[in-house]
Amino acid sequence: MNQRFRFVSVAIFVFALFTALIIQFYKIQIFDHEKWVHAGKSQHQTVVKEPFKRGVFYSNTSLKKGHIEEDQPLVIDVLAYHVHIDPFLIPETLKKEMSDQIVALLKLPQNTIDHFYKKSRYRRIACMISTKEKEIVEAFWSEYAKKKKLPKNALYFVKDYQRSYPFGKMLGQVLQTVRDEKEEKTHQAIPTGGLEVVFHNYLKGSEGSKVILRSPRYEIDSDFLETPPKDGADVYLTINHILQAIVEEELAKGIKKVHAKSGFAVMMNPFTGEIYAMAHYPFFDPSHYRDYYNDPKKLEHTRIKAITDCFEPGSTTKAITIAIALKANQELIAQGKKPIFVPSEMMRSDNHMFPGRTQPLKDVTDHKFLNMYMAIQKSSNVYPARLVQRVVETLGPNWYREQLVDVFGYGKKTGIELPYENPGMVPTPGKKYRNGNFEWSLPTPYSLAIGYNLLVNSIQVVRAFSVFANGGYLVDPTLVRKIMSKDEVLFDNMRIRSKKKVLDDQIVKEMVRALKYTTKPGGGAVLGDIAGFSEAGKTSTSEKLIGGQYSKTKHFSTFVGFAPVNDPQFVLFVAVDEPEKMYVPGFGTTHFGGKCAAPIFREIGKRTLEYLGIHPDDCYGYPKSDPRSCLEKSDWMKEVNQLNELYKKYN
Repeated sequence: MNQRFRFVSVAIFVFALFTALIIQFYKIQIFDHEKWVHAGKSQHQTVVKEPFKRGVFYSNTSLKKGHIEEDQPLVIDVLAYHVHIDPFLIPETLKKEMSDQIVALLKLPQNTIDHFYKKSRYRRIACMISTKEKEIVEAFWSEYAKKKKLPKNALYFVKDYQRSYPFGKMLGQVLQTVRDEKEEKTHQAIPTGGLEVVFHNYLKGSEGSKVILRSPRYEIDSDFLETPPKDGADVYLTINHILQAIVEEELAKGIKKVHAKSGFAVMMNPFTGEIYAMAHYPFFDPSHYRDYYNDPKKLEHTRIKAITDCFEPGSTTKAITIAIALKANQELIAQGKKPIFVPSEMMRSDNHMFPGRTQPLKDVTDHKFLNMYMAIQKSSNVYPARLVQRVVETLGPNWYREQLVDVFGYGKKTGIELPYENPGMVPTPGKKYRNGNFEWSLPTPYSLAIGYNLLVNSIQVVRAFSVFANGGYLVDPTLVRKIMSKDEVLFDNMRIRSKKKVLDDQIVKEMVRALKYTTKPGGGAVLGDIAGFSEAGKTSTSEKLIGGQYSKTKHFSTFVGFAPVNDPQFVLFVAVDEPEKMYVPGFGTTHFGGKCAAPIFREIGKRTLEYLGIHPDDCYGYPKSDPRSCLEKSDWMKEVNQLNELYKKYN
């Protein structure tokens, strides 16, 4: 009986143990499955993020007719590596020796050694090393791990991508860059500004994941891709890298020649609004962005001054003033009234006291009488002011302001795809400044007539003169042609471009005729004449407002023009900030727009037309030293001679 009882007891005990074991197995495999799977994976594998490529900016290589368009990146992502270690797999006796050698190889900070002593399965000890540096570390590690019998995955590399610039500093301010550090949670790049920030949502992609297998005691050198990364979309710009290089080179040469503070230039297609080039000097190198953002003296060179820095446009506005006066003629005729002037009319243009002014308005050179064409040729102040006086007296100040804003786009943003565009300012009748003074006072129209008392940016000036170049249409400037993700077009900007007719054909024709005199003998910008081609444009030399007063030594000098006249390939604006005011015998005073900005226009225009393959339309319009030169037969010289003779009779 006792023996049987013992047998049953033992059987029950064994059965209970077996049942408990089964329950424990069930608990481990069913209820605690995720817990133990996670624990096992943490010992034998780690998941690392697989990086994506940020989208690329491409140049506009479609400009040259007859040439195959090939993709030319302006910025790309190049492969880089982060160096990681698994401190758990490195014996304590080897940590100091190993860390010292890696720090020396990669020239890392001394505190990098601390990572080797952390209680962690992975530590990042170096960021964004190049492929060449990776190969150096790999060569060391392969030999060292084999000699010390260490698992190869005690040190490993994680791929990443870093912005690289095939053309260096070219287009630096416009492109901008991304910071070396990425967002901690999303691992997305952090743009510094420019196109990078505007198109960030298109350019960014999404990370994938890769599983790396490992063992605490044995070498496992294996990994597999769990989720593939998705690269960002590519942005195809209207900027052409060849034209951008030409503009930057000539701009830098011209600014250095007159010892100016800085400058910028914008080239645009007058018919489509496509920006072909946007250059700033001094340049900004996005590869070394920290040097600029950490230096107060260099910080201003990171700005896109073509849209952020507004200025008083000065004499370039005189062409716009005269065009508005011609439009006023049409408006008055439509009302059954007399026009305010006739282009060929001989108008008194000597010093004149206008309402509200404390001093008479005068020209740089005294003129007794001028007509419309002479006023543009000589860049008169008095003539356009007289016209505006008639405009305001007949149609009112609000009508005059509306033409500046609605016809030529001054005082409002152009909508170009860049951050921080400054819309500028055109005074409004009846509106007050913060200090309580009225924006529009009695003398305001006469200041506006010659380009003072208003603020514009360079894109606005280019767009305004495109109205003359394209037959009277106001276009929307743009930097983007299309956005693509692989073979899918996400955005096609060229299909939705719009423009509106703002100026009558006859007015445009008259203005182009007048603007052609500027670069010919007797005009203010003979140094802007492009050999072999016709051109039209206008200079400006505006005094800068320093400490509340206009300076007689610091100027903002510009030239804006287009070529060839009958088939304009571009409108180009060139600005030179604070050129040295110096008299050069046989040349003149260097600070005038016709002396410092116009020659830059000429050189850029010449090289641009050559690159585009445009045939000369002025076959005799070459310098006297050129055998093709024949001044009498060159374009517009007959009209120039007639105007100059008439000017002599007037004065």
